[in-house]
Amino acid sequence: MAFELPPLPFDRDALEPHMSAKTLEFHHGKHHKKYVDKLNELVKDTKFSKMDLTEIIRETAENPEHKGIFNNAAQTWNHTFFWNCMSPHGGGKPEAGFAKRIDTAFGDHDKFKKAFKEAATARFGSGWAWLVANGDKLEIVTTSNAGNPLTDGKICLLTCDVWEHAYYLDYQNRRGDFVDTFLDRLINWNYVIEQWESERKAA
Repeated sequence: MAFELPPLPFDRDALEPHMSAKTLEFHHGKHHKKYVDKLNELVKDTKFSKMDLTEIIRETAENPEHKGIFNNAAQTWNHTFFWNCMSPHGGGKPEAGFAKRIDTAFGDHDKFKKAFKEAATARFGSGWAWLVANGDKLEIVTTSNAGNPLTDGKICLLTCDVWEHAYYLDYQNRRGDFVDTFLDRLINWNYVIEQWESERKAA
């Protein structure tokens, strides 16, 4: 069965003024769609056509023969995850239980934001900043290009896209301002906590 571009979990203009409808028109409607379309083209009539995205990512990671499939599968997964990590009513702090985990891992919420922003802005070129679960620990990591922490056995809880097309129409070259806005106004903490709780149940 062919992969499909999932709809946004909110209206295209729902994140304004923090992320514009124009950005989402291009980022979701063109960039994300192109990854989905290319993935379908590459996996047609191969064993990968019967796998889900996670299986394809793990099967093709670090395999030069399937680099194109990995890139498009991972970018399809990464973008879908990114949309769910945001909400029109997002930002701020998570609920108390998860807030304690943030405090334990990073010192307090402000230190978490500082560490996440530093990681996101220090990533050279295109890539992603992630909050992940590594066993019982929370960590902040970054990946380049289509990289995904799943390939290192980590559980993705939150991501921020730091490819330029994610923010350039709204913030130009001010990646730091975009990351600040993501942290303060857009994070869907309910979704982050759902990923954490789902991982705990599966463990």
